[in-house]
Amino acid sequence: MKRSAYAEQMTEGSVDVNMAPLIDCVFLLLIFFITTTVFVEETGVEVQKPKAVSARDLERNSILIALTADGKIVYGGRQIDLNSVRGVVAQQLRDKDLPVIVFADDASRSGRLVDLIDECKIAGAKHVSVAAGKEY
Repeated sequence: MKRSAYAEQMTEGSVDVNMAPLIDCVFLLLIFFITTTVFVEETGVEVQKPKAVSARDLERNSILIALTADGKIVYGGRQIDLNSVRGVVAQQLRDKDLPVIVFADDASRSGRLVDLIDECKIAGAKHVSVAAGKEY
């Protein structure tokens, strides 16, 4: 009597494992996590935000500008001067109406913050907010 190829393979001791369903499952999970991930844009500098009870979560699409304790203005990880803020904000607002969120350090001067907000509004920003941490 002639034995089948499967029976011969089983008697030799090797087992064939099909990896295709496992790979398909891994790719589906990868696609799921990539499409549901929210990428948060950062300012590129660490600031100590003031605390406020009325603080709300940030909007997803917004222009983020940081004001450090020593008065430096940072956008997109690089330092810019006050005169450049108007051009940067106007360029970002060219295609869509985005809010501007200023991450001002708790120790920054209020005069410098007012100047920064003023430059953003002159550039055409309708909504300019100052970021604060939540106080519980």
